[in-house]
Amino acid sequence: MFIFTDVIERLKLVLSESIMGRKVFDKDVADVLNISSSTFATMKKRNSIPYEEILEFCAIKKISVNWLFFDQAVDMLKEETEKFFRVRYFADIRASAGGGAEVFDENYETITIDEKIMHNMVGLGNTELEAIHVDGESMEPTLQDGSIVFIDRSQTDIGKNGIFIASTTGGLFIKRIQRRADGMIELISDNSMYPPQIISPEEVTIVGKVVGNIESL
Repeated sequence: MFIFTDVIERLKLVLSESIMGRKVFDKDVADVLNISSSTFATMKKRNSIPYEEILEFCAIKKISVNWLFFDQAVDMLKEETEKFFRVRYFADIRASAGGGAEVFDENYETITIDEKIMHNMVGLGNTELEAIHVDGESMEPTLQDGSIVFIDRSQTDIGKNGIFIASTTGGLFIKRIQRRADGMIELISDNSMYPPQIISPEEVTIVGKVVGNIESL
């Protein structure tokens, strides 16, 4: 289990390089993570680590997630953790509820994450994953707006239950996907306020299956 104070102290070391002449306080860490001081204090008391905000910060600042959480280099993780995943983290890409989302590009940060960080893990065999953000409320309550989802590109069989990332002419979507009897593809939201979307198979490419997530605050 990760200790909140250990992770935050390492973040303070990073901030001390840019905040000269004074001590770095919890408020400074909360500010760079875009978390209110009161929420930060509550998370500290509960040892509830803000994974999403920290991953975002690490990607922007090019900081090693491995060092921040484990105080270790990547090549030491294999011996010290039960299972870890190499993740290509696309901080700027979001799987949209309404279309128009960006497509995958080469602007990503490679990070190594222990499975204890990720929630709701689903039948993993592949340890090479990708991570993007959820944009919108169409998959609530399963996935919250702003959550980070982990994608296994080797799993593209929509005949198996689960949530998938689909690239369409309308953008990048995160949905449950079914093939109808007439051959059309149905994109299904978990939020009942959003009706299913029907598209032809020529208009969709299955990027991969969602195998885990980090929930937003």
